[in-house]
Amino acid sequence: MSKQEYVTTAVDIEIPFHDCDPMNVVWHGNYPRYFEVARCQLLRLFNYDYLDMQASGYMWPIVDMRLKYVGSAKFTQMITVTATLVEYENRIKINYLITDKKTGAKLTKGYTIQAAVSMGTNELQFESPAILIEKLQPFLAAHISCATR
Repeated sequence: MSKQEYVTTAVDIEIPFHDCDPMNVVWHGNYPRYFEVARCQLLRLFNYDYLDMQASGYMWPIVDMRLKYVGSAKFTQMITVTATLVEYENRIKINYLITDKKTGAKLTKGYTIQAAVSMGTNELQFESPAILIEKLQPFLAAHISCATR
């Protein structure tokens, strides 16, 4: 996973019954939904969630996603999903870590990569649109300031 960390957020989720298999273990296909909850909260921190993306004329489909299952989450367990923006210049890469809220035990880790596509032309953008850089500017300035100390 990337070393730069520009913006981070964490969200707590209680595992609902409908996410579990007959053994009360979270079905593996539900973890990307937990990633998405944290990703949406992260995007809102810099005012560029999915509605803002659409309004700016770009869609940002996920073009790559990786997950590594380290442990199992279970029905009623409280988990913490941490999302960290680690790349933004040519794509959005977000790293994720799911841990048990009580013990801090690592359960799942992974990342998603999103690429900008112009809604007007349906063309993939090889650089992130200026609007993303503009929205991230306060975080980037703080990151540069911390790095130079």
